Amino acid sequence: MNMMRAARLHEIGGSFAIDQIPIPTPGRQEVLVKVEACGLIPNLRNVVTHFPNWYPFLPLPALPATFGLDSAGTVTAVGDGVTAWKPGDRVYVNPGIGCGECRYCRQGEPTRCNSYTFMGYFGFGPGSQAIFERYPHAGYGEYLTAPAANLVRLPDTLSSAQAARLGYLGTAYSAIRKSALRPGQSLLILGATGTLGVGATLLALAFGAARVLVVARDRTALERLVALDPRRVVPVLLGEGGIAGQARRHLPDGVDAMLDTLGAKAPAELSVDAMGAVARGGRIVQIGGVAGPIPIDPHPFMCAQLQYIGSLWFTPTEGEELVGMIGAGLVDLGLLEPRAYPLEQLNEALAAVESQANGFTNFHITHA
Repeated sequence: MNMMRAARLHEIGGSFAIDQIPIPTPGRQEVLVKVEACGLIPNLRNVVTHFPNWYPFLPLPALPATFGLDSAGTVTAVGDGVTAWKPGDRVYVNPGIGCGECRYCRQGEPTRCNSYTFMGYFGFGPGSQAIFERYPHAGYGEYLTAPAANLVRLPDTLSSAQAARLGYLGTAYSAIRKSALRPGQSLLILGATGTLGVGATLLALAFGAARVLVVARDRTALERLVALDPRRVVPVLLGEGGIAGQARRHLPDGVDAMLDTLGAKAPAELSVDAMGAVARGGRIVQIGGVAGPIPIDPHPFMCAQLQYIGSLWFTPTEGEELVGMIGAGLVDLGLLEPRAYPLEQLNEALAAVESQANGFTNFHITHA
């Protein structure tokens, strides 16, 4: 039996251990991928330590389990019925898997499935355990199996290390689409210097936004974002007055749309303040998961025709669209600074990403 290394969690709150486990075999309509790089999620330590208490409705896989959300590598084998992929194809594996049978999955919107599950991370419903059992392998193992429909083909210009960032980029891409941002319009990005925010800024410029208001505390990091396009990127520094007031000094009528990329530890008051910068008829898209509740007064929302939208991850089709933009040179990932760790240093890497992460650093595990 051929074996592989995998970093697995054996107990909640514990460290990851390197185990030897069998290399899986792809089933029908599945592929086997040799993982070359997998992204490091700054929130992973919270997930495997606190989620059972914080969010018991977001199930984790049964332990021991292999984690690792954003995987990129090479197809090494295909199962029966797979015709679009062959060994040697370079791919990103979208880890979001639905049941495949409900009406949302059938119409190409698996993120709306009640059983939607992040392979190698956590699930969103009681049906997630069945999906974890079917797909127990993830990016912190040397190989994984995945549905062929979840693959995104990588161009030669996109390295596996860069593709390990596609989860964050795809989340921002899907959110911008939901915001209905049009060329020449304006967008406010709350938490713009974080991992989600930096990608959202790059994409907003690629979408043709005339003004991108980037909101954060880190003055130096904001300056790096402004340097991307000083004519279009406008910094809003937290701590120098209210967000809405600063934004409307630049755009008196308000911004056309807003992305909230703040994480769970951020105060909800920042989100409420930033909403005041949104113009009549604008859209507010939540992708960061601020720990609520966020108070919303329905009457001004009605009168101003505002919309508050939650956006979860992205579909494989959206991933293909995003990779097409990157391949065409519309999104330059050259500003992301790679920081690679071998699989054996996963625990050290997770400690580093928690304390040193910023939106410009691409933390990832490499199997190369």
